[in-house]
Amino acid sequence: MPATTLNASDATLTRNRTPRSVCWVSGMCATCLEGCPGYCEVGKSAFRGSEVIYPQPFGTTTSAAEKEYPLGWAHFNIMGSVVGAHGIEPDPDKAVFPNVRLEREVGAENKMRVGLPFIIPGLGSTDVARNNWEGLAAGAALAGVPLTVGENVCGMDEQAVIQDGRVVESPDLRFRVESYRRWQRDGLGGIIVQENVEDSRLGVLFYALEKLHVDAVELKWGQGAKDIGGEVKIASLDKARMLRDRGYVVLPDPYDQAVAEAFERGAFREFERHSRIGMVSEEAFFERVEQLRAAGAPRVFLKTGAYRPADLARAVKWSSEARIDLLTVDCAGGGTGMSPWRMMNEWGVPAIELFALLYSYAHRLAQRGEYVPDIAIAGGFCLEDQVFKGLAFGAPYFKLVAMARAPITAAMVGKTIGNALQSGNLPAPIKEYGRTIEDIFITAPELRRMLGDKFDNLPPAAIGVYTYFTRLRQGLQQLMCGARKFALEYLERTDIAALTPEAARVSGIPYVLDLDAEEVEEILG
Repeated sequence: MPATTLNASDATLTRNRTPRSVCWVSGMCATCLEGCPGYCEVGKSAFRGSEVIYPQPFGTTTSAAEKEYPLGWAHFNIMGSVVGAHGIEPDPDKAVFPNVRLEREVGAENKMRVGLPFIIPGLGSTDVARNNWEGLAAGAALAGVPLTVGENVCGMDEQAVIQDGRVVESPDLRFRVESYRRWQRDGLGGIIVQENVEDSRLGVLFYALEKLHVDAVELKWGQGAKDIGGEVKIASLDKARMLRDRGYVVLPDPYDQAVAEAFERGAFREFERHSRIGMVSEEAFFERVEQLRAAGAPRVFLKTGAYRPADLARAVKWSSEARIDLLTVDCAGGGTGMSPWRMMNEWGVPAIELFALLYSYAHRLAQRGEYVPDIAIAGGFCLEDQVFKGLAFGAPYFKLVAMARAPITAAMVGKTIGNALQSGNLPAPIKEYGRTIEDIFITAPELRRMLGDKFDNLPPAAIGVYTYFTRLRQGLQQLMCGARKFALEYLERTDIAALTPEAARVSGIPYVLDLDAEEVEEILG
């Protein structure tokens, strides 16, 4: 059965007074005691109200749902073989794991080459994205992994120049694009800019195409972490008013004098800035795609979230008819810099169920000879076994795995090590590897050979991201080698097996006891 934690979570900095005696229906303490200062979400909400809706603290954390769903990637195992090799000569001296090829191309006509089968989806206006952007962009670019600038960056940019309601310059967006381009190599990867309702009104994608010459633009229907628009917190009264003037929903009203006085005296420390939800229609979708192509967009992507099956069908079918270059589908529980915590846990379609529907819809189009857009799947991926299973689950349609929280974690750890080296206060677990960048980061010598003197300008956060991706590269190569698949295009659904009849029923992946049944009969005679 699905399991969820109610009324107390590290994400909202709440807990039960009696953690060993909790009502499973409400999550409240079995005995709610008068005089308790309000440790749980109900109690804390009595004095902090809507602040307790969101993961905390804003700006220094990323979050993902803690709900335990009926099925996950652990319900599938990777299948190896002792026979043959696909994509390489079946010679033990040649069929070695470093020879597994992980580059691939995505897109309709104008292909984007990627160095690894990953993409970093929209990281927008949250502080955790902005504060770690430079390292994240550089590390992703060096690994050949595409990176997406998420929603509201221009709208949040205090230095942005907006004329007649349209952005004509945004130093923040320019910085984000150039941070990636500075380190991009061999034509691999790409920088993508996303738009939501407010971005559309500001003309962000047209600015990104005309002035920044981005590699792709992405229309956003939603994400897995929530089914409403983006939100952040604002610690400045002046900025809250600026965002209100730019058309955002800002709570509480920063122009209310009583609210302004309460903020100034510290009764609350942050305003909430909310985006609007989009109103998707078939006609408007095709019109927008054509507008962007007419404006010179080399590629048009679409990202959608864990919405009901009919909305997923719309995304697949309309992407097919519009010949979208990449469709990203994000499952329930997805990562966030700020989303309503209960919403993250209790809405949407989880990974295995959503991706089973996605595969079936794509396969139906393919069987009719219709164009199937390349697909990226998102939702909690962080290690190579999950990546293998995800790509095999939807083969041949699932081309990339989208990851955000894991690369941000790598960037934050790299930055933390760099700061510790600078301050001379290395934590003991790090100190045992050395006391310099080149001793601690195992890929530093490789990067110095690759970059020469430019290595000295590479942020430690970028080295962390690149090093993390090298681990994924080798781990995925090893798994693929064991499955005798020496390039990504050879992955098949039968490279994984369901471990329970229920996992097999939902996914369509063969149950492990039924796998290879016909071949077994042929062998045994």
